[in-house]
Amino acid sequence: MTVEISTGWRPGIIGNVVTAHAQYYAREWGFGPIFEAKVAEEMAEFIHRYDVARDCLFAATSVDGFLASLTIDGTDAELAEGQAHLRWFITSDLARGTGIGGRLMEGAMTFLQTTGFSSCYLTTFAGLEPARKLYERHGFVLTTEEEAKSWGVTVREQRWELTL
Repeated sequence: MTVEISTGWRPGIIGNVVTAHAQYYAREWGFGPIFEAKVAEEMAEFIHRYDVARDCLFAATSVDGFLASLTIDGTDAELAEGQAHLRWFITSDLARGTGIGGRLMEGAMTFLQTTGFSSCYLTTFAGLEPARKLYERHGFVLTTEEEAKSWGVTVREQRWELTL
């Protein structure tokens, strides 16, 4: 399969990312409309302030369509100085286990280092073992874990942090 990795906005990317998240997390984890709406709202807000110098939206596609995405958000007003937020990392069923997610993580790590960020964090939840292994491989450390319902379903939410 020939895979193209692009950066930045392109027509349909918001819908692709929201759909991939909504379908996977509904099927595998029972997440519902609260989660889908949260992803859509937050991604739309991100796109409105997208700055190519501090933000990067990676997307992997093939002739079969959308395969994966990963975003580095460096312009959120709530971020600490020098901090970035890794968000919306998802692979489609076609891409899962193919190494495409790893390629996106490599791109994200390069972006973080070349843009001068000093740290990056991500939030996720316990049970996503392939993603956890990928985060650990790239130097992220689990810093907090607690039961919460931020995404409409009670899970063991986690915060992972990376010092660059």
